[in-house]
Amino acid sequence: MKVYTLLVQLGRKKGDGLPDGATGAALMCYCPAGDEAEAVRETVAILKQADMAPLDVTGYGSLEERLAEGHEIEDDERALMDRALAEDSVVIAQMQPFFQGCPGAEDETLH
Repeated sequence: MKVYTLLVQLGRKKGDGLPDGATGAALMCYCPAGDEAEAVRETVAILKQADMAPLDVTGYGSLEERLAEGHEIEDDERALMDRALAEDSVVIAQMQPFFQGCPGAEDETLH
């Protein structure tokens, strides 16, 4: 099993826990899985269970793939990947909410 790095774009959904006024968010996640497709499925399923609205997922590959591509991976990021593997769970490492007029903001409303 490898840990995959995923960037998930979220829309809005009632009860999603995003800040008031946010139009969506981006989440950096680490998910252990047999392959990247499985990591995407598992991450989307977990986010949907948490009443979030995943719209798009971009995969950046496993640790080994990222290193081969020349990505610099800091110790704190490696620690989060290790935690995801040890706990066999999706770890959300970072959340960036989007607001109207901000780059990357979606024109979504609550539904």
